Amino acid sequence: MSIYISGIGVSKGIAIGEAFVIAREQLDANQTILTPAEIPAEIKRFQAALKQAKQQLHDVKEKIAKDTACDIVAFIDTHLLMLEDPAFNEGTIAQIKQHSCNAEWALHLQGERLVQVFDEMEDPYLRTRKDDVLHVVKRIHACLVGKEQSNDGHLYKGKIIIADDLAPADTIMMQHQKVAGFITEFGGPLSHTAILARNLGIPAIVGLHHARQLIHRNDTLVVDGFSGVVINSPDKKSLKYYRGVRRDEIAKRSLLNSLSGQPAVTLDKKQITLHGNIDRPRDIRSIKKYDDTGVGLYRTEMLFIERNEWPDQKTQLKAYKRAIKALDGKPLTIRTMDLGADKEIQDTIDHGPMAHNPAMGLRAIRRCLKEPQDFMPQLLAILRASAFGPIRIMIPMLTNTGEIDQVLTLIEEAKEILRQKKTAFDEKIQIGAMIEVPAAALAVDAFARKLDFLSIGTNDLIQYTLAIDRIDDEVNYLYNPLHPSVLKLIHMIIEGGKRANIPVSMCGEMASDTQYTRLLLGMGLEYFSVQANALLEVKHIIVNSTMKNLQKEAKQIMQLHDDNEIKSRVQQLVNLL
Repeated sequence: MSIYISGIGVSKGIAIGEAFVIAREQLDANQTILTPAEIPAEIKRFQAALKQAKQQLHDVKEKIAKDTACDIVAFIDTHLLMLEDPAFNEGTIAQIKQHSCNAEWALHLQGERLVQVFDEMEDPYLRTRKDDVLHVVKRIHACLVGKEQSNDGHLYKGKIIIADDLAPADTIMMQHQKVAGFITEFGGPLSHTAILARNLGIPAIVGLHHARQLIHRNDTLVVDGFSGVVINSPDKKSLKYYRGVRRDEIAKRSLLNSLSGQPAVTLDKKQITLHGNIDRPRDIRSIKKYDDTGVGLYRTEMLFIERNEWPDQKTQLKAYKRAIKALDGKPLTIRTMDLGADKEIQDTIDHGPMAHNPAMGLRAIRRCLKEPQDFMPQLLAILRASAFGPIRIMIPMLTNTGEIDQVLTLIEEAKEILRQKKTAFDEKIQIGAMIEVPAAALAVDAFARKLDFLSIGTNDLIQYTLAIDRIDDEVNYLYNPLHPSVLKLIHMIIEGGKRANIPVSMCGEMASDTQYTRLLLGMGLEYFSVQANALLEVKHIIVNSTMKNLQKEAKQIMQLHDDNEIKSRVQQLVNLL
């Protein structure tokens, strides 16, 4: 009998194969008290395990193909950096000395301490970085107890992996061994498994609780990465259907590849601008893998967070120049740092205790305006980089026109500094706002009069409008991009831009989700900035759409008030393709 199990589909595609269940490994971290004479030897044992863990990751990295997306390599680099971080090596050694304990227990204590830091963060992406800590702890622990890492190339071939969670190195090695798909009991759309599976093109479902109780080794499975459904022991009819879907997907992928480099123009000849999102300059390689286009969102805070310090003007300029030069004349929109409260770095400034609600605290432009000495080096670096190609500056988290005036004043001060030094920059560099606060959407006309462009940040706009945390399991069912209030705000922003004759883009996750592309086109959105792996799928929708017809459909949808009815009508638009 077939069993249908639902999780969260995070990487599109169909996988059919036998289950390979990976048992959860319990870390044996019992405390052992050492004598003072035994501590030096225990420290050496820990350092040897640390060295072995590094070598294992270097071995994995060597096996990654040279043309692999940089996002994938970055996961291994992150773990290697963690192994070099004093928080891991010196911190664990300090625990050994302080508690006179064995390395396993010291590592456990230090791991818990670091995980707590990430647990207190509000930002969804950064909160998931605690997984990096857990994976690194697990790898070092395995080396301490002498556990060998399996690299059997035939072990996973063609299998569907079932696990509680997967470390990035394990995921990459399994892809190298040609697994068919992934299923994990934990995780969400921002988990490591989800991000890697999408980049590797492997169908994946996460958050499928109790999967290993419901699925056993060698069970025949169908993994539907589109819907998040797993079928255990599918019947002949289901197998035939899903094999057909898989064949269609392969054909569609070939069709999508043919769109690379082609303009995003609708059937009624409306030119749509389609750009990509990046966190680092090297991410531009991922964009070029799919399409030759510009960057609509460069999240610069990663430049700060990865260094865990305030990079100086020279360091920032180097990064921004690298990005604009890699784009070969294509535009680059740089979002100023979205730091503060939940995304803090170690510095000398005391901002007081952690805010009770960091997402609404001292972050982004609020932080920058409070500490202009930190903000000015970034403005100077961006302006200097603008001499090397078309760059725009985008300001996050604006809530009122007073903040806009302060930002424009600081930018003018930065320009004057460069003029006096006779340093080249773009005098007419465009300044825009990321509209992600309902107050900004409601005041869009006032914003548009002072700025050159607007960009809709749907992730926060939806959360703030609906008063929910989308990664909180207790309330994330309320996260609904199609809520009538959210659609009204989005439409309000687009219309405000048109009245002021300035462009409006969307750079949040909603722009990357093809189930919303036609609705957004109908609402008048003409600028999309999406994740690299969504570029061709969004373009495929655009070139097979008629803007004029979609405008009529969107107008009718905007008049609806029932969530289910709106969802049904939007799905009808998707099915037109």
